Amino acid sequence: MKKALLALALLTGGAVTTASAQVEIGLKVSPSVSSLAATSPPVTSFKKDGSLASIGGGLVVDYFFGQNYAFSTGLQLTSKGGSIRYVQDDQLGKPSDVQKVRLQYVEVPVTVKLFTNEVATDVKLYFQVGGVVSGLTGARIDGEKFYRGTQDKSRSHFLFADFGLLGGTGVEYQLGQSTKVFAGVSYHHGLLNIDRYFDNSRSFDDVSIKNREIALDLGLKF
Repeated sequence: MKKALLALALLTGGAVTTASAQVEIGLKVSPSVSSLAATSPPVTSFKKDGSLASIGGGLVVDYFFGQNYAFSTGLQLTSKGGSIRYVQDDQLGKPSDVQKVRLQYVEVPVTVKLFTNEVATDVKLYFQVGGVVSGLTGARIDGEKFYRGTQDKSRSHFLFADFGLLGGTGVEYQLGQSTKVFAGVSYHHGLLNIDRYFDNSRSFDDVSIKNREIALDLGLKF
């Protein structure tokens, strides 16, 4: 009986250890440079006019379903945006206008991470690919929450959500039994037209504004 209980305890302990080792949780900080890819017909000539430097970060969760394969998600806060330039009314001779946009998102990555075997002692490379679901939490145009002195909230000019593709690569270093540090670079490619103002309120035809971002990902997993 004692031998059976001991065997059961060992098996249970081994199962718990294995299960806990399958999930790695950590924190990351991500300095980034973002821009707005703007397009339209020649009459309004929407185009990118500048980039936005910001910093974000949040929770990272890697769930391993193989020795070198993990489903990677988390919860992150990030800022995106940039400057866009457009022609207000070419026929009336109005000058071009510039908007400086800052958008605040809460994001949930839905990605897969592929790890190499060790390329040096305790060092692995990783490659990450998948998508990002984003929810808009705030917006400023030219630094203001309200659009140029009106009662129109800047946030209402943009789609409440975004979805994009994510691709990245980096290096991970094992510090201890369960502690790892990582550093990488990732590219975020927004797929949705986030404009809700120029088409709806200004009657500009075929205006498209999409997010683009390059981020440096620095983090610690426990």
